[in-house]
Amino acid sequence: MKKKFYVTTPIYYPSASPHLGHAYCTTLADVIARGKRMRGFDTYFLTGLDEHGEKIQENAEAKGLSPQEFVDGVAEKFISLWKTMGISYDQFIRTTDPRHMETVKKIFSFFVEDGDAYLSSYEGWYCVHEESYWTETQVGPEHLCPECRRPVEKKEEPAYFFKCSKYIKDLLNFYNDNPLFVIPEGRKTEMINNFIKPGLADLCVTRTTFDWGIPVKEAPGHVIYVWLDALTNYISALGYLQDDDSLFRRFWADPETEIVHIIGADINRFHTIYWPMFLTALGLRKPSRVFVHGLMMMKDGKMSKSKGNVIPVPPLVEHFGVDAVRYYLVREIIFGQDGEFTPEQFVERLNVDLANNLGNLLNRTVSMINKYFDGIIPHLKGDLNERDKALYEAARATVASYESLVDSLKVTEAYAAVMELVSKANKYIEESAPWALAKDPEKTDELASVMAHLSGILFLAGRLLSPILIEKSEALFDQLGLKDDERDYEKAVGLIDLGGHVVEKGNPLFPRLDAAKETEFIKELMSAPKEKAAA
Repeated sequence: MKKKFYVTTPIYYPSASPHLGHAYCTTLADVIARGKRMRGFDTYFLTGLDEHGEKIQENAEAKGLSPQEFVDGVAEKFISLWKTMGISYDQFIRTTDPRHMETVKKIFSFFVEDGDAYLSSYEGWYCVHEESYWTETQVGPEHLCPECRRPVEKKEEPAYFFKCSKYIKDLLNFYNDNPLFVIPEGRKTEMINNFIKPGLADLCVTRTTFDWGIPVKEAPGHVIYVWLDALTNYISALGYLQDDDSLFRRFWADPETEIVHIIGADINRFHTIYWPMFLTALGLRKPSRVFVHGLMMMKDGKMSKSKGNVIPVPPLVEHFGVDAVRYYLVREIIFGQDGEFTPEQFVERLNVDLANNLGNLLNRTVSMINKYFDGIIPHLKGDLNERDKALYEAARATVASYESLVDSLKVTEAYAAVMELVSKANKYIEESAPWALAKDPEKTDELASVMAHLSGILFLAGRLLSPILIEKSEALFDQLGLKDDERDYEKAVGLIDLGGHVVEKGNPLFPRLDAAKETEFIKELMSAPKEKAAA
């Protein structure tokens, strides 16, 4: 039986158009999903939009649109961006989907029936941007939201509350029994120290001051709080409490399925405190892991439209290619840490890794096979020398390291290991000196062995990199003369002999970039009017 893997991104809040920050999280999830599929896992990849809430209603009114018209327009932009980025999601969930809404209504009714949700009233400091209430202590004397630092307002309204107090002990026990539930671990410590130890209040789960949300059957005038609504997407998308729940049974209900939520730090509290509590109340299993990635920062702080420092993705992809942008996102920012985008780093990463290292290895290898063996990859001949053995062992070690790192969600490190193997192959060329071997008739077998080894390493590297390089890896295989049915993962990691394949010299995978020119292009893109950049 295949291993099962279910990976999700946050469902993004469509208050405005998506940008490179959104693309970062979704691309990393896509790379993980593609890698799992490549290795034979039964994989399901979910992304989507969280479309209810007061902020959506206000933004729609400001544009003279209904909330549904507003979110429909933004949804088109997200779907278009995911197409541009080559995102291979299995489902795009929207919380305005009637199937989702019915599941949420049923869940809320269960909570009311079981006494997990009760009617009371709420008074506190409310942040529209974060859709959250805060205490006097949390907002401080400045009355600013502790999450986004925007001004909050005092509000009081009747509301239903979820009994968090009932599930705190269970949650802490779950943390202790599952130390890898929250990654990085420091994110779990933050939740315990900042929210649980000071005394976790019951969670407000309905609102009455606006109506753009899922109505509560038990209390007309109430709509279900956006976070109870939103978090439920992970199971409603699979058919939970619906006529067709086959996906739910196949993935979530199977205790052997690895379930991974990939989220940003700003929604850690909801995913690692409230979501496990909701699931416990429903008698359902909890996710295997919640991975909290870092922020993509600019020199002037967090990327945001209000600061005017957003990187528009479509023109970046159009100019540099989708693989280049995907590679930068994976390699430049260590997954799980904050990172800073600069035009200079972007161009340098592409030149060093893709042009000088991978592209150069392919170009040199294919050129030498054409020159010395009439374009036909030679078979391995003779015994391996120490240099050959070292490269062979490095390849084996890279495969083991790659699989282990990806399974541990150390995605950046996994692909760094692959590029290190490519570097070793380039060094292997210098040490083997094929141009010298070609001058000695007695060294023909050794020269053939060198070309055979280089071809095998290129095949392996191309396969391991293919979850990122969704176009160029296929171009690499084309140049090695591999047929479509010869490109699978098992063959690549088996380091098979590619002897007899006819190479086909193609365009450089990644031409070297003019650093000054391309850096200036990105800077101009960043400063372009929003309308032009989004075109």
